[in-house]
Amino acid sequence: MTAPGDALLEEAADWVIRLRYEPADAVTRRAFERWLAQGEAYARAWARAEQVLGAFDALPAPIGHRVLRATRKRQGRRAVLRAALGLGVVAPAGWIAWREAPAWRADLRTAAGEQLTRMLDDGTRLVLNSGSAVDVRYGTAERRLVLVSGEVLVTTGQEQQPAYRPFVVQTPQGEVQALGTRFSVRLVDDRTEIMVFEHAVLARPAHAAPLRIDAGQRGSFTLARAGALAPVDDSAALWEQGMLVVRDQRLAEVVAELARHRPGFLRCDPEVADLRVSGALSLRDTDAALRALAERLPIAVQRLTRYWVSVGPADA
Repeated sequence: MTAPGDALLEEAADWVIRLRYEPADAVTRRAFERWLAQGEAYARAWARAEQVLGAFDALPAPIGHRVLRATRKRQGRRAVLRAALGLGVVAPAGWIAWREAPAWRADLRTAAGEQLTRMLDDGTRLVLNSGSAVDVRYGTAERRLVLVSGEVLVTTGQEQQPAYRPFVVQTPQGEVQALGTRFSVRLVDDRTEIMVFEHAVLARPAHAAPLRIDAGQRGSFTLARAGALAPVDDSAALWEQGMLVVRDQRLAEVVAELARHRPGFLRCDPEVADLRVSGALSLRDTDAALRALAERLPIAVQRLTRYWVSVGPADA
């Protein structure tokens, strides 16, 4: 069986990037299906490109996203592909940057679909969600976490040192100081989202006034402003148990959350995006979650490959 050539692999890589990181409308999907149907060599190239994609899935999602997007230039794409495929070409600066990216070098990290629980020296319990990374920087004056990507659930331990050290989670937009508490911090685009399940936290945007968030509340902040507070319940932390509980939520939002917990591309067609969903879904078996959605709603789950899944209308 002849291996796919470099040019065909580059085409396949283009499709991987387009389908995973760019809007995939009906025209794009049909174009991809026509490309894939051209012959066995195209299917082999797509399968090989998926294997390369698997290497990026071992990274926290934002890092893999940036590196793959950087390969859109032909020269960079060829160099990254050849490096990943073992074709004997020296990796470019973008590949080195990927390997040395902060999330890849973080003290604790998870890939897509993984979780990690870690007890720190002071008894603090951390749970990293899918595609997350943190640095642990404990010193004599404070206990600091740096959230590099994704989401972390924190249950602070009792300070053991004679001099109290505050517990702080640092994000690109500011800081969150624990006030003896259980809370989660998540990075979403250009903002930090916080949910507090016990006691309280003090959120400090880099360029805005601090905001106290108490148990049962959720809040967010950017560099320059804090958002309004809203209620939250304990079910919001059930991702720690591998469950997603939703109440009258848009299907598009549910699918986006499932996509965080699996490698590859998972999209929701605009035709079914506004369907409402309530219930409990598995995050540890997202295929089972998709089957459950298809049983409850007038939708169909279409799989071109295990890395390319689309949720659309049942009669599509």
